[in-house]
Amino acid sequence: MEFEKILEIRQSTRKFGDRMPDDETILKIIEAGRRAPTAKNMQPQKIYVAKSEKAIAAIDKASPCRYGAPAALIICVDKGEVFKSATHSTAEIDGSIVATHLLLAATNYGVDSIWIELFDRDILKAELGMPDNILPVCLMPIGYRADDCPVSRNFHNRKPIEDIYEII
Repeated sequence: MEFEKILEIRQSTRKFGDRMPDDETILKIIEAGRRAPTAKNMQPQKIYVAKSEKAIAAIDKASPCRYGAPAALIICVDKGEVFKSATHSTAEIDGSIVATHLLLAATNYGVDSIWIELFDRDILKAELGMPDNILPVCLMPIGYRADDCPVSRNFHNRKPIEDIYEII
């Protein structure tokens, strides 16, 4: 798909059907996350593909925002592999860049998604037995939108371009 078309049609899906993306498609989406730029190319990302009943139940316990998706990506970073200084860490930034690549790739492959930041990290980590060095950055429910899923309420609401940039 043309990149401009991906940017035009990608939207947050808040009602999923039951159909699961196939493993080959999920792997193609994950590949986009593998290629995402990270600080000093340290590649601290760790992406969990939640498909099992246990993993889905853990997500539901940690967040009210799965929207019935049959699967979810849990985008994390290894805190020991991120660029950091005495006052700065790129953990959240690196994870966010990876997540953006995943969102756009999902759209490219016809898979619907939504970025979820509303979740309890401690509950998620405890339920899934994640090691201490792993930092969950966001959740990304994936699947195919339900037939009766409305268009995202703010999908067409964009500021005028002249309001978002300034040449200095």
